[in-house]
Amino acid sequence: MKATGIVRRIDDLGRVVIPKEIRRTMRIREGEPLEIFTEKDGEVIFKKYSPIGEVGTFTGQFAEAINKACGIPVAICDNDTVVAVAGVPKKELLEKPISRTLYETMGKRQSYSAAADGSFALEVSENSPSKVSFMSPIVAEGNVIGAVMSLQKQDGAKPDEAEKKLISTGAMFLSSQMEV
Repeated sequence: MKATGIVRRIDDLGRVVIPKEIRRTMRIREGEPLEIFTEKDGEVIFKKYSPIGEVGTFTGQFAEAINKACGIPVAICDNDTVVAVAGVPKKELLEKPISRTLYETMGKRQSYSAAADGSFALEVSENSPSKVSFMSPIVAEGNVIGAVMSLQKQDGAKPDEAEKKLISTGAMFLSSQMEV
């Protein structure tokens, strides 16, 4: 755990203010849910709640199924980290923070496709060799909670219509699972 040197007091209603610098760094927005954990030594830990993380095993199986059926490298992320990957080495992406540009692109609530000239500009994670071929955001209850992505293949081919439809269908399916 990283010490910040910031001290806050609890008010009479039991509230504590998380400093703006920490909220900005951790991408915590107003109204965003946080999980609260306690440790035996008296620590209280706040962790961003990830609905995608709640179905982590399922998302991993989903990514594996797409990869095995179609040979497409796939990654699924929440708003902070990659939660499932198939078709690329897991140590390369799994549980790595997503790039700022991917986060911002997801926030636009639109699909992203690599350029027709074959350039793959959108990184999955900072300093990662994996680039996004096609991305579709996962939207549940009006909020973007993650994304399903196909990743750049070895041959550098741009995404075809079948790949785009498969990834979009996956994002819609996961969206519906979050709203149940």
